Amino acid sequence: MPQKTAKIGDLLRSGLPKFSFEMFPPRDEAADTVLWRTIRALEGQNADYVSVTYGAGGSTRQKTVETTERINSETTLLTMAHCTAVNHSIAELRNLIGHFANVGVRNILAVRGDPPGDPRAEWVEHPDGVRHARELVELIKESGDFSVGVAAFPEGHPRDVDWDTGVRHFVEKCRAGADFAITQIFYDVDDYLRLRDAVAAAGCDIPIVPGIMPVTNIRQIERFAVLTGMVFPEALAARLRAVEDDRDAIRDIGVEVATDMGSRLLAEGAPGLHFTTLNHSRSTRRVWQNLRP
Repeated sequence: MPQKTAKIGDLLRSGLPKFSFEMFPPRDEAADTVLWRTIRALEGQNADYVSVTYGAGGSTRQKTVETTERINSETTLLTMAHCTAVNHSIAELRNLIGHFANVGVRNILAVRGDPPGDPRAEWVEHPDGVRHARELVELIKESGDFSVGVAAFPEGHPRDVDWDTGVRHFVEKCRAGADFAITQIFYDVDDYLRLRDAVAAAGCDIPIVPGIMPVTNIRQIERFAVLTGMVFPEALAARLRAVEDDRDAIRDIGVEVATDMGSRLLAEGAPGLHFTTLNHSRSTRRVWQNLRP
């Protein structure tokens, strides 16, 4: 069983692949039931850690703290909390970091965050906040003994002017004190390998964990691609559209593709996989079972 005070940065350097799962705070009682069914299933199968997201502009701030605290107090799972800078002053961020520490969180994913309402809108800095993710990393590191992760973008960050600029910004976050990174979801393994190799060539050796999401809903993944700028392969989209009225067939294709991706990523030396679950773990657990030794 993982130790609740374990640092994810250290776990990812252990030489053994680590499998983690991303949740979001529930919005109502029904969603809470679904979330806890998933958490108990992951706990029973010894997931290495779980993360709890932070809504755009801090919209789920209190729920993120409450959900993380409950996982810490009622399960054996190691937790990581997401912390987003957008729309927050430094004082508010310090207060949030303190709340995380008080509920036993020692692992934080530091993300600048998208503007609330429209991820493509102009990013506006809070007058008393931070402008860059690297500043948020520094703030968290100054606030306590945390293992800090950052976001990585295998296809390039949509706000960067070019690839080299994106790599430079990523390396700056690492040098600010980040211990590991987790990528946005993607569907082309070569994109991940290109990023990993470019970062290594720049002299940065932190573990970069691929973000994986098995497709379970065609419209959902297409909407996600529009919002984030992620490229969704047309060949995969065509396979899914051919069976769009068969939910089980869609899930089977999603599991197959994610398993193939995960197998290649692990063979290429990825330190683990981070699954976006959308609070439902059936497909992700099938992929996990396919990949476990």
